[in-house]
Amino acid sequence: MPLAYREKQQGNRKMLIRKWKAGLLARLSILALASSADAGEVRMTVAEYSAKTGPYFEEVKKAFEAENPGITLNFEVVPWDVLLQKLTTDISAGTNADLSIIGTRWLIDFVQQGIAEPLDGYMNDEFKGRFIETFLSPSVLDGKTYGLPIAASARAMYYNKDLFEKAGIKNPPANWDELKADAAKIKALGGENYGFGLQGKEIETDVYYYYAMWSYGTEILNKDGTSGLSTPGALEAAKLYKSMIDDGLTQPGVTSYAREDVQNLFKQGKVGMMITAPFLSNQIKEEAPNLKYGVAAIPAGPTGARGTYGVTDSVIMFQNSKNKEEAWKVLDFLFQKDWRAKFTQNEGFLPVNKEEAKMDYYVNNADLAAFTALLPDARFAPVIPGWEEIADITSNAMQSIYLGKGEPDAVLKDAAAKADAILKK
Repeated sequence: MPLAYREKQQGNRKMLIRKWKAGLLARLSILALASSADAGEVRMTVAEYSAKTGPYFEEVKKAFEAENPGITLNFEVVPWDVLLQKLTTDISAGTNADLSIIGTRWLIDFVQQGIAEPLDGYMNDEFKGRFIETFLSPSVLDGKTYGLPIAASARAMYYNKDLFEKAGIKNPPANWDELKADAAKIKALGGENYGFGLQGKEIETDVYYYYAMWSYGTEILNKDGTSGLSTPGALEAAKLYKSMIDDGLTQPGVTSYAREDVQNLFKQGKVGMMITAPFLSNQIKEEAPNLKYGVAAIPAGPTGARGTYGVTDSVIMFQNSKNKEEAWKVLDFLFQKDWRAKFTQNEGFLPVNKEEAKMDYYVNNADLAAFTALLPDARFAPVIPGWEEIADITSNAMQSIYLGKGEPDAVLKDAAAKADAILKK
């Protein structure tokens, strides 16, 4: 999600982040080195979301330079799987750009090491008021704004209307009990028809588990800051997914399926229900235009609780930029309504700009409306040191449970202990 391409590559970045923890960022904190931009030039490192990313920023460059004579704007588009490594290398050498897109979950490391510039001093009330608070807040640390949300996504449940009709299912399930019953009806159709697409590999394996965990009233972190993995709700969520695997309600070999693999099954018309991001709608329109599908809320738990996963990427300004005022003009330009709308619609994201969200494209888009309706229930990845390692621990635990390598209770308690050890550092 990203986000689609970015999130796919998250696993590769975990290794790089561990290297940071091992001491690389300690060296990067010596940022007396100045960035190498010439006066009047603003350089920005741009993450590549799709084939449309580069052309979009070329349009931005031409329009910005026409409106701001004397300022040259240069973009470098970098694939997500090498972005963190490039930033690490450039910062260490003092050759980093003035601005960069990053995964918001990296932000705490950039802030702790004095790499990211606080932006509050550049923002007036009008500028800050452009943003939907839900998407701006993850970039605010200790009361200071260090990033601006360039891309935003949430999660909802996609369902196959043709399979529903064949199985005699009238409406998408409102809760997990209904989902299991519907999945069983789809399984009964026979052939390569799978009731519920369950991810068990790579990025967001942990997140797929959180959907159920949140619906059982459990948070990733308890109020005292410890891991929520050993709570009763976490156990019930794990048992729910394991029961669906054991009952044959999911595709076989769950731990062999990354998110993109499950999405491909859905686009092939083989999966009745799955949970993913809004970019799947664009993929369906381009790759499977005859597929009849709907988008609904993620099922609720026994008490009616539910949750969705919110994701943002942010643009940061580097503290060592020589052209901060010019760089801010670029940010002000990028976050105007029409430019935001073009980027968001190109890439299949949710709007982060309040005025953008009022545009007909969003108001009349039934798919996006389903995601937007879930935003009050959105949770974001905790912006804490060690989060990548904790997410990895959770994913590994779920894989063990799915494969039957351990009893859910014991596996989750062990995972919670490992997470707590990281949280105490």
